[in-house]
Amino acid sequence: MKERQMGNDAILERLNADWPASVATLRGVAVAFSESDETLDMEFEAVEMFCHSGDVVQGGYITGMLDAVMAYSVIGIPDVCKMVATLEIKVNFMSAGRPGPMLAKGRVIHRGRSIAFLAGELYQKNRLIATATSTVKLLK
Repeated sequence: MKERQMGNDAILERLNADWPASVATLRGVAVAFSESDETLDMEFEAVEMFCHSGDVVQGGYITGMLDAVMAYSVIGIPDVCKMVATLEIKVNFMSAGRPGPMLAKGRVIHRGRSIAFLAGELYQKNRLIATATSTVKLLK
């Protein structure tokens, strides 16, 4: 079956079947994808081993979650790219993340033939934890 004929559920299934170790470590799962809106929602599970200063999730793990949801928001779109290389990422931390479930939302802001601009937000218990933007190289 050609990817172009895949629906959003099939794309979710494909993404969840083939995560790299980095996403698996973050306990990432794709839960909603919209090809027409070029958006992806992912759930992550922050665990105590991600923390410093007691129960505060270290910023690198937060950045990893945002990087993943943004990257896979474009990788999920059929026939666009197989992977991306992050050229630039900017993260803004709004409040401390704690161990437990987190919801990340990623979206494509603009994409050309070889470069895309992405955005993401990370929430915990409906509270905004962090936002990010990135520029990525689309790799065929």
